[in-house]
Amino acid sequence: MGSFGRFKIVQRVKACCQRYPQLPETDSLYQFKGNVYPRQSDSSTLPLSNSDTRSSLSRFSLTRRCTRLLMGLILVCLFLFFSRTKATAPFRLQEQSLAKEHSLPPLYEEYHDYERHLPQHNLSLPFPEGRDAKFFWTANHVTISGWGNAMQELVMNAALSHVTKRTFVFDNFTWERDAPDYSTFNGKLIPSRIPLSAIISGPIIGSSFPPGDAAPRAVSREYFKKVCPNPTIIDSWVVNEHLRLDDNVPALEIFEKWVERLNSIDDPCVEIRQESYQLFEIWLFGSRRILSMWPILSKSPILTDFSWSPLIYQAYAENAHLFTPTSSSFGFLSSFIRPSGQQQTPTPLHDVHPVVKSKEMDTIPGLLALHIRRGDFAGHCSHLANWSSNWNGFNQVPTDGGWGVTTEANTNMYFKACFPTIEQIVEKVQNVLADQRRLYGSVKELKSIYVMTNGDVAWLQQLREALMQVKKWDAVVTSRDMKLSWEAKPVAQAVDMLIGQRAQVLIGNGFSSLTSNIVMLRMLMDIPSEDTRFW
Repeated sequence: MGSFGRFKIVQRVKACCQRYPQLPETDSLYQFKGNVYPRQSDSSTLPLSNSDTRSSLSRFSLTRRCTRLLMGLILVCLFLFFSRTKATAPFRLQEQSLAKEHSLPPLYEEYHDYERHLPQHNLSLPFPEGRDAKFFWTANHVTISGWGNAMQELVMNAALSHVTKRTFVFDNFTWERDAPDYSTFNGKLIPSRIPLSAIISGPIIGSSFPPGDAAPRAVSREYFKKVCPNPTIIDSWVVNEHLRLDDNVPALEIFEKWVERLNSIDDPCVEIRQESYQLFEIWLFGSRRILSMWPILSKSPILTDFSWSPLIYQAYAENAHLFTPTSSSFGFLSSFIRPSGQQQTPTPLHDVHPVVKSKEMDTIPGLLALHIRRGDFAGHCSHLANWSSNWNGFNQVPTDGGWGVTTEANTNMYFKACFPTIEQIVEKVQNVLADQRRLYGSVKELKSIYVMTNGDVAWLQQLREALMQVKKWDAVVTSRDMKLSWEAKPVAQAVDMLIGQRAQVLIGNGFSSLTSNIVMLRMLMDIPSEDTRFW
């Protein structure tokens, strides 16, 4: 029976039972600091304490018709339970079946539910959590942007919250806030909102901070809305008005102004107005100004305890054999993520605790990762050339253009670094191979290539053939070759980022926020700078 059928049965049962409703509970009040508001029903998915999940006693009886419907629902649930427990097919066959069953992208209901029930969602906890907690919610966080842009802003907002000792309020990776479950991108359906626990783990989404760090754990937006119905709302303009576009103002200065502002507010509930500019905008990440934040970010547990999610690591483990020997691929992974003949039951994919921190991760010997953007990125590169833009994040490039104008030589330089041709890619790979031989001799020979890309299959085949002319690689694999599960496909960029992070050598796109995030994580791993290159 489909989920829609089960939903109809449940609704009919509820309709019968509503003839004998429970005693109303909304007349009780719950106090959170200065805010008084009606207590939610005990059936809330965000219990205020462990006891809140218990239903209050009431007189209750069922009609004969309602009893029959309830028994039918119980039988359906028993059938579904036993049919699941008997499943012993290998993981890949189960995923193939799941993909056929679901013609639509996943909505990650179990991940959302896991986030709703984090243990810190409890007002009875001691300080600095519970009813004494102080919150910071950036309702204006970026939307309709790729994961690279979203992650850059997410790290900065979380770091700001940590420095001010406020509880960071996290949200979904959001394409559209108010859209239905699905949006469209390049003519395809995508989830409008993806829970962060499907992509990352660590303090950003609710794991504990390291011992000795008294900062409160992050909470979900839903919980914040519940305990803070009347927050202090700030427009980012009050701090950023004269700072956001000034090239002489480093990101650190903006960051410190916000620390000062948040520390001056007594209200435990602070929200940034949704309609205002982001605190840390793309103009900041697209300039040298962001470099001033590295001393803080490199030591913050927001980054040092950052990890990809179990789902991302599992997707990596299922595909690592394509580009590296198995023996060098899984030593850093928890046993439940490593590939096996059978799916683990239950598989703990919903977990906010860091699986593997950057400092605990090693590189993949012999792997060269290439980040090659195609498709609509050509127009973006042309725009970058017209405005003589800097590299994204922790990179920079010299220019001979001006503000809003460019030269042919400048445009050619931008496209070589931003949208290289196959010939230019081959030339760069040859140069990197020569540099590696000069630096390390034959000790650190590059043997395989992984191409992080959105290029079409035909173009990638031409690229593969051209690269095989350079040397006899053990493998030349692209993002298009990956066999991803139904739930992993919408977050495939994060899988690419993990591979790029672990590659022995990376050739990235200096104008890409995705490359910038990979470079940031590689810096945390203390990978030599000469092993991180750009087109």
